[in-house]
Amino acid sequence: MNTNNSIPLFGLGTFRLTGQTVIDSVKNGLSLGFRLIDTAQIYGNEAEVGQAIAESGVAREDLFITTKIWTDNYPKAKLGESLKDSLAKLRTDHVDLTLIHWPSPANAVPVAEFMRALAEAKAQGLTKRIGVSNFNIDLMRQAIDAVGAQAIATNQVELHPYLQNRKLADFARRQGIGISSYMTLAYGKVLGDPVLQRIALARGATTAQVALAWAMQLGHAVIPSSTKAANLESNLKARALHLSNEEMAQIAALDRGERLVSPDGLAPLWD
Repeated sequence: MNTNNSIPLFGLGTFRLTGQTVIDSVKNGLSLGFRLIDTAQIYGNEAEVGQAIAESGVAREDLFITTKIWTDNYPKAKLGESLKDSLAKLRTDHVDLTLIHWPSPANAVPVAEFMRALAEAKAQGLTKRIGVSNFNIDLMRQAIDAVGAQAIATNQVELHPYLQNRKLADFARRQGIGISSYMTLAYGKVLGDPVLQRIALARGATTAQVALAWAMQLGHAVIPSSTKAANLESNLKARALHLSNEEMAQIAALDRGERLVSPDGLAPLWD
């Protein structure tokens, strides 16, 4: 990865969590040792995440906060101002990573326009790193043409044992761009997988820990979410789990191209 753009491999996601639920999840996560918190403008929970961080007592310099710009805010005239609004909700003067959340619907705003606007936000100190999310290889190439591969920290995409996205991950790796995995547990579908269960049993681990460790061992960042403190604490233990080459190969064989998130009007033509 680009050295100046490195991001933590383990974080806490907040997708679909709102109100007191997300406040409790973030506060519990921070108390247990999570330091990367991932949110987005469209999640509608940036203010609650900001409240949870403020009430946690964890110093800002010890945190890594990620947010994502929504499609309505891609025009150059709106992107920076929308990020400033996000910062106000998050109660901080900067975030550590800002992502373009999805490709612009029908390419209404060219990739070059919003990537350069995002780079300008970084130059202004609003964000320390920039990146993309849900981009295919063609869109990544366009982003690279706009701002350079060295400016792009990560592409956050759906990635789990049933959708391993190897072609995209290989392309990103060659460019020095990291991959962040969302839905690493595939909405919980992988938790009942017999291969993961056998590995977990042999390791004295949970199937969730095995899936998370697998992704991190490939070099991908993960951002699992949970509303239960016990699950948050358990997920953290994945950081200490190292799988054998044979176990990694067994999980590699589970790939079946099963994509769970591909919203009409937003999703690109996947690789």
